[in-house]
Amino acid sequence: MNNSVCLLEVKPGVGGEEAKIWADDLLNMYRKYCEKKSWQSSMLEDDLMRIKGDNCFLLLKNETGVHRVQRVPTTERYGRVHTSAALVLVSPEVSEYEIKINPSDLDWQFYRSGGHGGQNVNKVSTAVRLTHKPSGVVVTCSRERNQFQNRQIALSLLMGRLEQIEADKRQGVISAFTASAGHGERSEKIRTYNFPQNRLTDHRLNKSFHNLDRIITGDLDKVLKLF
Repeated sequence: MNNSVCLLEVKPGVGGEEAKIWADDLLNMYRKYCEKKSWQSSMLEDDLMRIKGDNCFLLLKNETGVHRVQRVPTTERYGRVHTSAALVLVSPEVSEYEIKINPSDLDWQFYRSGGHGGQNVNKVSTAVRLTHKPSGVVVTCSRERNQFQNRQIALSLLMGRLEQIEADKRQGVISAFTASAGHGERSEKIRTYNFPQNRLTDHRLNKSFHNLDRIITGDLDKVLKLF
């Protein structure tokens, strides 16, 4: 396993439109952190980032979990604080030579990728949905216009998640990629980002940081290096 390449995915949880905005904000936070570390980052999907840099997986792997936000949304008319959440998933990039998967355990589905406004980006089924039947892990990829490229990305993402599940089992912990991991519910949070109080709280460490304005712009080193 290469600790210098990883895949980071952020999915909206509860909170409606604000949760989608929050997921995008988290992706921007990680993108800015990559810039500060001089790491390479590229978007494989709208919610999936590939990161390459020294020990990036080791530094980022503990970001997996539910990230809760408390703030006044831009769409809020009366200045009320809303609570929403996003689910972050970080996995190593694993080559097909590092992990063996029985082809019969894979369910490949192909569909047309859609663009803004509902128009079809492709007239052929280039988008990929890949399910690992024994574990129930599902990954998708539709960014590329070529089905082969989307298949490769989806397979790489799946293998990374399966590798993380096995690593968690060896350590005797529940994997963040299993069905019991969390689905973006606020109660499953690992962190709370409280904007009115400019505070980030990591609930695993029971520690708070009072410089959220800097953290959200990519100043993550002090937070990440505590693990």
